[in-house]
Amino acid sequence: MRQRLSSEPDRYRGRRRVPTPPRSRYAAAVTGAFVGAGMVAMGAGAFLPDAGSIPDATLAKVAESSQIAQNLADRDQNTQVASRNRAAREVAHSVEQQAADAWLLPVKGYRFVAPFGVVGDKLHPGIDLAAPEGSAVRAVHAGTVKVARWMGGYGYTVVIDHGDGLETMYGHQASLEVSEGQQVKAGDKIGLVGNSGLAYSPQLYLEIRSAGEAVDPIPFLEAKGVNIKLEVEAVYGGIDSAA
Repeated sequence: MRQRLSSEPDRYRGRRRVPTPPRSRYAAAVTGAFVGAGMVAMGAGAFLPDAGSIPDATLAKVAESSQIAQNLADRDQNTQVASRNRAAREVAHSVEQQAADAWLLPVKGYRFVAPFGVVGDKLHPGIDLAAPEGSAVRAVHAGTVKVARWMGGYGYTVVIDHGDGLETMYGHQASLEVSEGQQVKAGDKIGLVGNSGLAYSPQLYLEIRSAGEAVDPIPFLEAKGVNIKLEVEAVYGGIDSAA
């Protein structure tokens, strides 16, 4: 016969469960919580003023303060809009000023064929740039078209007056796309490369006159940031404009 390992009476040695309160006590606790919350809400509501009890003068001051705040907000918004518009106008003016000051190449994809200077016993007062027929001829600088017509050996020619006694001339064009008196900007298309007049192949004749005297376009334009020999315009940050 097996002996007991303990002299204590048999009992459950596992974990003891916490006794569950009666359902009646749980219901009472929940009900009490809801009742308490309602009392708090009622008590808080007792401190809120009735809209009908607020004096008209107080309501008028509140409305006036609200209108003042709205007016200030509207004025601030209008100030911001005006500031943005002013900034936009300043940017536009800056762009226009840069366009007015710009100097560009007269044609793209050309080949330099004849320099300025004396050839034989005659002065060649400009330079010749061979380019594919029909290539766009463009104003090198902003100005007013002084001449846009046939000019004998120069063929179809455009002369642009840039002010201060400075003029540029574009000869041997196939056709003209501007009229006399027209305002142009640097880069505006004024005609097409051709071989009109005394020219035996498509080319552009470019001449620059200062105070009525022809000047070498190469150093003149180079001082403006335009390198004819390298076909580079400063406006493009030194990048080959033909690319």
